Amino acid sequence: MSNRLEKEDSPYLQQHKENPVDWYPWSDEAFKKAQNENKAIFISIGYSTCHWCHVMGERVFENQECADILNESFVCIKVDREERPDIDIHYQEVHELLNRRAGGWPTSIFCTPQNKPFFARTYIAPESTQDSIEGMGFIDLTKLISQKIQQNDERLFKNADEIESFLNHYEHPKEATVLKEDFYKDFLHQVKNNYDTKFGGFSIAPKFPQVNTLNTLLVIDKLYDDKSARAMIKNTLKNMIVGGLWDEKDGGFCRYAMDEQWREPHHEKMLYDNALLCELYAKAYLFYKDEFYLDIAKKTADFCLKQMSEKNLFYSARDADKKNLFDKKIQTSWSSMMINALFTLGSIDSKYNKMAIDSLASLLKTMYINDKLYHTTLIHKTPKIEAFLEDYAYLSKALITAYNFTAKDIYLIHAQKFVNTALERFYKLGKWNFSDGEFETIAEISDNTYTSSVAIIVESLFSLGLLLEDEKYTHFAFKTLEYNSYELGRRGVIYPKMIEQVLRYVKGNRVIKTSKDNLNKNIYKLASLKYPFISFKSDITDAKFMICGEKSCFANTKDIDNIDKLIFNSF
Repeated sequence: MSNRLEKEDSPYLQQHKENPVDWYPWSDEAFKKAQNENKAIFISIGYSTCHWCHVMGERVFENQECADILNESFVCIKVDREERPDIDIHYQEVHELLNRRAGGWPTSIFCTPQNKPFFARTYIAPESTQDSIEGMGFIDLTKLISQKIQQNDERLFKNADEIESFLNHYEHPKEATVLKEDFYKDFLHQVKNNYDTKFGGFSIAPKFPQVNTLNTLLVIDKLYDDKSARAMIKNTLKNMIVGGLWDEKDGGFCRYAMDEQWREPHHEKMLYDNALLCELYAKAYLFYKDEFYLDIAKKTADFCLKQMSEKNLFYSARDADKKNLFDKKIQTSWSSMMINALFTLGSIDSKYNKMAIDSLASLLKTMYINDKLYHTTLIHKTPKIEAFLEDYAYLSKALITAYNFTAKDIYLIHAQKFVNTALERFYKLGKWNFSDGEFETIAEISDNTYTSSVAIIVESLFSLGLLLEDEKYTHFAFKTLEYNSYELGRRGVIYPKMIEQVLRYVKGNRVIKTSKDNLNKNIYKLASLKYPFISFKSDITDAKFMICGEKSCFANTKDIDNIDKLIFNSF
């Protein structure tokens, strides 16, 4: 007999509808029941293509003994982290606070009947392995928690109150420091300390691609002709392919490797990884002109277009265990990443430009309804969950890229509208919230699973300020960097995209103005320009290229090959 999850759209929640556990979706009904019946709350967070989520589902949630304990003594809530990233962000913070280390999925949270968390783990096996609390299995752990709740254990409830007070306390960053070009030197030094000189990458096993670090190294190489940055980029881009992170048989990039040599990939494939890596390899080709990079970028795009899309909309993931080959959930933020990659690739091969235009149109039609942007839905379903900061940020970036490569004003108009809404909803005095609804969470500036939404919205603000010649957008971008400047100067290695934006602020933006026809004819060469902070605008009618800074234009040329020299000589 199915439980309450049967009525939910989420593929992840649907996977658990036949569990013997009496699951609730995230709802007021569940929290009221816990309080009225004085039952502990168990919150389980995961996603449909997660290997260890499957393992816990099979070994714990389909285990009748585990289910009986949960049904008798707990109110159990299932959350899809991809559907509700705001909830996930909050409970990842809970896990880190309680365990002094980052969490992961599945996330297992235990709360008092008043919904105050007091215990957090990731995967929990059904049986205990040792006497300590860390080795306690799900059966023994839930029995112990149930007993302590029934006894109104004073220590447990006191700990829960203390944890809640920590979570509700937000410390503003220390005093601002001057945004300096030298920030990149500290970043580079820290990256070198983490770099695997033999196999590439920036960690021991498990080893993730860390696209944001590579992107910022690419910016550094473009600006400073840095041989060490170039070596780290090229070695990593090569070894991810020959090692096996790229799936030669089925196509696409796997999420991470379980070994240092990239030879044991974890076969789960996420849209965001493939989108960001597709764009990275395309940008590496545009700068280094190595056909190997272009081949990988095209193959990655083709994999996503053929195996992770339907009706010009992109699916969020493919399953690691191949039990459910497609999570047909559409997400605005992740789809926008892929569309952005297609526009970048389209500057090299025009067929991808057409695909990007079609995908962007389908995404807007599906997720932007009655002047309201939404976060996620299934194909053929009506979206219900409103957009978060990441959706506004990544969609705005994709729209600005679309404008740069097509010169269609409608894209810039949409981007301005979404950035304005993001400022109204999520920005306050340099700080950004990730969500502002029933569950308000602060947006991280660090690049974790993928690029920080704060860094992406800063990038869009700088671009809008330049293209619209409106200083208010540049002001908000600067205030965000200034607010976080102490951290950026101290630990840049965990904020690579923000470090890139610091360099953009310090070095300055450039815009190339030309005719629409001239832009279309020369888009490949324009996309190949060395200076990393360039936008394009087709608001003049002749065949010249006018090169401008943020407040004035300073050079004209008909020779596209002379543009980089004119830009670098302008500093």
